[in-house]
Amino acid sequence: MVIDPTARRTDGESVRIARDVLCAGEGEAKVCVLDGPGSLTRVLERRGGRRLVIVGDDGALLRAVTLLHGTGELGASPLAMVPVGPGPSVAVARALGVPTDAVAASRAVLTGTVRRLDLLTDDAGGVVLGPLGIPAPRASGASGLWWRTVHRPRQRLRVEADGRVLADVDRPVAGVSLRAAGGGRAEVVVRPSQAGGDVSALARSVTVSGAAFSYRADTVDVGPTRERTWTVRPGALRLTVPAGG
Repeated sequence: MVIDPTARRTDGESVRIARDVLCAGEGEAKVCVLDGPGSLTRVLERRGGRRLVIVGDDGALLRAVTLLHGTGELGASPLAMVPVGPGPSVAVARALGVPTDAVAASRAVLTGTVRRLDLLTDDAGGVVLGPLGIPAPRASGASGLWWRTVHRPRQRLRVEADGRVLADVDRPVAGVSLRAAGGGRAEVVVRPSQAGGDVSALARSVTVSGAAFSYRADTVDVGPTRERTWTVRPGALRLTVPAGG
């Protein structure tokens, strides 16, 4: 069990609950409290065959997934999570099927089932678990499953989905949204800045290029960059969720 230091500061009671429930389960539970930059890397290197349980927010989960993806170990064993933090900071975990109540999430770690989930990786080594938006998105509705882009100046971007051009630099766009949609495909939606409906497609790979742009993926703001390609990794994340969930 890896406890993110932010979780201890924001909700120490939920952290205590997670520790008590998990340590009371069958088998030996080892508790590691992260103490600064680089400590998660050291924990992952020394974990051996132990299952990794993250106690923290979406950012803590993303850091662990990114490190494991970078070392080629992401698919080696399932991950589990006890989300701790304010609602918006655990929206991705909720969308992935993890309970945000500390007791329910801790019990799911002990008695849940492993679900294989698609994720997105990019050509700069990044990993995306939830939705991505150009420009930065905001949550739409309580579920946090999709996003609406915040109003920003129009951008001239070329958007390609498996080689098919959805938008080009000759016509500015108001925004682009991208997420893993299941079945080994990503759903990309281009919102035009002029009259007309959204243009959408399902693809295994999506490339955005053109004028320098920034984007938000999960909890991270990235950019500016002039080109980025996202590729779906089918079933790359093995995440423990409640049985029957």
